[in-house]
Amino acid sequence: MLDYETLRLIWWLLLGVLLIGFAIMDGFDLGVGMLFRWLGRSDEERRVLLETIEPVWDGNQVWFILGGGAIFAAWPPLYATSFSGFYVAMFLILAALILRPVGFMFRNKLTHRRWRESWDWALFTGGFVPALVFGVAFGNVLLGVPFRLDDELRATYEGGFLDLLNPFGVLCGLVSVAMLAMHGGVYASMKADDPMAGRAATAARLSAIAYVVLFALAGVAVAAWIDGYRIASVIDPGGQSNPLRKEVVQEAGLWLANYSLHPWTILAPIAGFAGALGTFVLVRARPGAAFVTSAIALAGTICTAGFSLFPFLLPSSLAPDGSLTVWDASSSRTTLLIMLVATLIFMPAVIAYTAWVFRVLRGKVTLEQLHKGAY
Repeated sequence: MLDYETLRLIWWLLLGVLLIGFAIMDGFDLGVGMLFRWLGRSDEERRVLLETIEPVWDGNQVWFILGGGAIFAAWPPLYATSFSGFYVAMFLILAALILRPVGFMFRNKLTHRRWRESWDWALFTGGFVPALVFGVAFGNVLLGVPFRLDDELRATYEGGFLDLLNPFGVLCGLVSVAMLAMHGGVYASMKADDPMAGRAATAARLSAIAYVVLFALAGVAVAAWIDGYRIASVIDPGGQSNPLRKEVVQEAGLWLANYSLHPWTILAPIAGFAGALGTFVLVRARPGAAFVTSAIALAGTICTAGFSLFPFLLPSSLAPDGSLTVWDASSSRTTLLIMLVATLIFMPAVIAYTAWVFRVLRGKVTLEQLHKGAY
């Protein structure tokens, strides 16, 4: 049977897989939502672009639900602290995501120009706001979140929503926006017909350039100005989860320590840059291959954040010794084992169903099909 530390590590890896799955599968929905008002220059062109994501967006959000469920069950202190501390940010994300199904449902109910323009802006908001806020949240995790734990492990958050909008948090938010705009542009170039496909390829290339620049700036900030965290000593290592049984030191540049200890982790940021550059080169001639390189860029970005933070899940800027880590913020060994068995059964089903849906819906969405009443 798997020991407790191994199960914790497996669930850290699975959380990363779920976040990457959400970024890749729902990321292109958000990206198309951000871009479609500019990629489509008439109502018909915008309808084509929306039809590329309308049949699949709700299924793609399964990854978001799985990620939230995994945090709730595998890392209860992380769920409780992050969801309460980032409450307003989470509310904004959910409100923006709710605009998408409402927009899809009501946009075409009336033909009035102002009506459709209003819903177009709502759909843009439903793509842009989650992309920005997710990035801002990741940036603030790297900075350290202002919370503390009392002796009974009850978390108290002492920050506010506006505190999240600091320069580094906003920079990470812009990295996320550029990354998902690139991914959405690639998807639209692959699924929509010309002239929208050509405009989408241009948007993807511009977004790829913006991503590379912003991602590099974020890396420089982490190396030069952002304090990282390191576990100095642990009381009862490998025991029951208790975040207060350790000492943590805080120092500039410590988020880069894992890259020195485990040189293979440098492949994560390399994948981010290489994937974006591959997208820039391939998106016009081979959009299908560009979608793969774009997905590699997304995976590389998330892995970069995860490898930099490890073993921290939610560092505390107020009381670093109470930071939540992989080793002290998990559920019990029995819970992790039962959930692992359930995951090994149901995740392949989710992947198989998703693959089947995209196979059925393969091919481009065209203006000709729209004129024939196919949509």
